[in-house]
Amino acid sequence: MKFNKWTLGLAAVGVVSLTSAARADETNMVKTALSNTTISGYVDVSAQFNPNGGGDEAPNYYYNQPANGVNLNVVDIAIDHPLDESPWAAGYHVEFFVGPVAQAMGLNNDIRQAYITLRTPVGNGIDWKIGVFDTIVGYESTTSANNPNYSHSYGYNMEPTTHTGVLANYKAADWISMQVGVANESYSGGGGYNVGTPSAGMYHPTFMWGPTLTAPDSFGWAKGATLSVATILTGGNTAGNYSNSGGSGKNIYAGITLPTPLAALTTGASFDYLNAADVAGNAWDIAAYGSYKFNDKLSLNVRAEYYNGAPLNNGAGYGYNEGWTGVNSPNPYGSQQEAQEITTTVQYNLWANVLTRLEFRWDHVNHGNGYDNNNESGYRQNAFMLGAQAIYTF
Repeated sequence: MKFNKWTLGLAAVGVVSLTSAARADETNMVKTALSNTTISGYVDVSAQFNPNGGGDEAPNYYYNQPANGVNLNVVDIAIDHPLDESPWAAGYHVEFFVGPVAQAMGLNNDIRQAYITLRTPVGNGIDWKIGVFDTIVGYESTTSANNPNYSHSYGYNMEPTTHTGVLANYKAADWISMQVGVANESYSGGGGYNVGTPSAGMYHPTFMWGPTLTAPDSFGWAKGATLSVATILTGGNTAGNYSNSGGSGKNIYAGITLPTPLAALTTGASFDYLNAADVAGNAWDIAAYGSYKFNDKLSLNVRAEYYNGAPLNNGAGYGYNEGWTGVNSPNPYGSQQEAQEITTTVQYNLWANVLTRLEFRWDHVNHGNGYDNNNESGYRQNAFMLGAQAIYTF
C-alpha cells in the first residue's frame, strides 16, 4: 500500500497507524468503485384460468405456466454500473433471473444478462456489450412489465431472447442508431428452441445487425415514433445458406411504434419471419398493438395477431402452440398452419411501484382442433384464457 507524505507524518507522531490508514484507503477505493452502482429488479406473480380447458396443448401464454392456479413467474435482480460521459468509459450489467420462467427458458445458472460495457471514442462514440445480453429483435421484452400484455405474442416465441457474444451500438444522429454483433451459434428462443446445436464440436457464429429510426420533434404529433429493422443469421457459411437444417437459422424482424394525434392513444405493429432447425419449414407472424391511457393509473392495451407457418416439429411445448400438432401430428393439413389471437388487457397502478393487470385472450387455429381440454379426451379449435398479474418493481 502506498501512502502520501501527510499520512506518513501523522503515523510518525502516533496520530494514526498505517494499518488503519490502509483500511481507510481500501474502504474509499470500494466506495469509489460502487459510487455509481445501482441495484434494481422486480417480482412477477400471476394467476391464470382457462375456461375451456388447457393442458399440455394449451397456448404458450407465459412459458407454459400452469393453468387454474397462482404462479410465481420470476424474480429479477440487476446490478448496474452504467457508462459515464467520458470517451473511454467502462461499466457492467449483471442480471439474475430466478424462478419457473427462468427454468423454462433454460437460462445458464439463472443468469439472464452479464456483460461488460465499453466506449471507444470513434465518431460519436461506439458503445460495446461483451458477454451475455438480450437480443436486438422483438416488439416485446422478456421483462413482462415492459410489455403491453401479460401473455406473450406468437412473434415473441419466434425470436431468440439471449446471445453470448459482442454487440456494438453506434448513434450516428438523434434520429438514427445502428447495432451490429456476433454471437455464439446456440441461443435460447422465447419458446425454448435452440438454433444451431453444436455438431462434432463445430460452432458457426450468429451475426446480427439492424438500424433504429426515431422521428424528431419536427414530425409534430408523430415525434418519438420509432422504426426498428433487424436480421439475425446463424449457419455454416455467410453466403446465405441458412436453411432449416444443419443447425442454421434466420430471423427477420420489423417493428414500429407510432403516437397518434390523440395523445392518450399509442399504436404499434410488428413482423417476424423465422426459418430454424426446430421448425419444420418457414413461419411468419404479424401483430398490431394499441394502448389507450385513460389517466396516470388506468390504461387499456389490445393486441391482434395472425400467424402462418409450420408447427414446431418436436412436440415439446416450445414456441407458438404445441397444440397445433396435438392429435394431428404429423399435421394432416400440410406443413403450414394458421392461427389468430386477440388479447385485451386492463392495466391499473393502484399501489406505489406495483403494476396490476387483468387480461382476456382468445386463440383460434384454422385447421383441425388444436387445443386439448385438460384431460386429452377431446380437442377444440379455440382456446380462452383469463389472467391476472402483479409486478413489484424496485
